[in-house]
Amino acid sequence: MKIGFIGLGNVGGKLAGSILRNGLDLMVRDLDEGAAQHLLDAGASWADSPKEMAEACDIVITCLPSPAASAAVLEADDGLLAGFGPGKVWMEMSTTDEAEVKRLGAMVKATGAEPVDCPVSGGCHRAATGNIAIFAGCERETFEKIMPVLKTMGRRLLHTGDLGSASTLKVMTNYLATANLLTVCEALVTSAAAGMDLNTTYEAIAISSGNSFVHETEGQVILNGSRDINFTMDLVKKDIGLFQAIADRHDVPLEISPVLIDIFDDGIERFGEREWSPNIIKRLEEATGLSILAPGFPPEMLDDEPEEPGYEVIPTGKS
Repeated sequence: MKIGFIGLGNVGGKLAGSILRNGLDLMVRDLDEGAAQHLLDAGASWADSPKEMAEACDIVITCLPSPAASAAVLEADDGLLAGFGPGKVWMEMSTTDEAEVKRLGAMVKATGAEPVDCPVSGGCHRAATGNIAIFAGCERETFEKIMPVLKTMGRRLLHTGDLGSASTLKVMTNYLATANLLTVCEALVTSAAAGMDLNTTYEAIAISSGNSFVHETEGQVILNGSRDINFTMDLVKKDIGLFQAIADRHDVPLEISPVLIDIFDDGIERFGEREWSPNIIKRLEEATGLSILAPGFPPEMLDDEPEEPGYEVIPTGKS
């Protein structure tokens, strides 16, 4: 089985590395050929166009920064659609819009190939070790076909239902992570303002009902001061905007979501769209004159769990 991978950014480069590390035949492509060099040095081959990759590979994965970027890779004259055919699989690992992945998926199916939306969740540090979680929306038969590839990239694998279902769940989980990031920021700043020791504050949250994945990861790089979580404010804005769009389509009158969007709009205006997302705390640091730093925390997150083969997660109540 030959795997193609387009989009070798913060997440994509690590996912592609897991595929190669686990012995699969890998072909890669990125607008920045330099981003592929470490993979080429390790034995991957290079595709001169998406069409060439689609013709050469059994499965092609895209992991790109926006729905528009994915559409361009598929629909260009030398795009994936021009090279797809029966028996091929397109795996969209970007965080994208449900409606857009269904639109592109319909065109993929028209070539005889099978589409899958399979975004990841768990942070770049887990993408690097093959321990990230992966959602997959597709036909059950297709899910079983791609399972050997999913197992090399992720640990917990969830078949979410039809095409588009994984993208809906992905933006929902990113929305929750964003809400948690902002409340962690408020909790840390308020604790500092109240005279609490921030190292003790971190531990109090970590052992309490207030704990979360975001606190244990982003909370640490906030306190270190690097604020480096390999995720930027523009990507947060995209993801929470996609979640708001789902709610709008279904007439759900959200109250918290618009506030999150306003906060990140303000953060982007102040600090720039490519600022690390945890630096949204700077809004409160500037407002209070406080510096939310504490000794002993790492500048970036590393996954200290050993790499393990992936396995399917079965939803509660289903056999």
